[in-house]
Amino acid sequence: MAYQYTNAKGQKYYLHGQQAHLRSGKLQQIYYFARQIRSGELDQIPAGFVVVENKRTGLPILKKG
Repeated sequence: MAYQYTNAKGQKYYLHGQQAHLRSGKLQQIYYFARQIRSGELDQIPAGFVVVENKRTGLPILKKG
C-alpha cells in the first residue's frame, strides 16, 4: 500500500519515486506526491526525509531533515 498523506484541506496524496537521468549522465532518485496511485508508489518515507506542506497550495513536499 502506498504511503498516503492528507493535507490541511483534506486532500489525499500518495508518495512516488523514480530514477531520473541527469544531463551529466548520472541517475538520481526523485520523490513526488500525486493525487492517485501510479507506478513507482512507495510504502514509506525514505530514511532521512520528512514531509512538509506548502502553506499556500497545500502540496506535500519531501525534505531532508
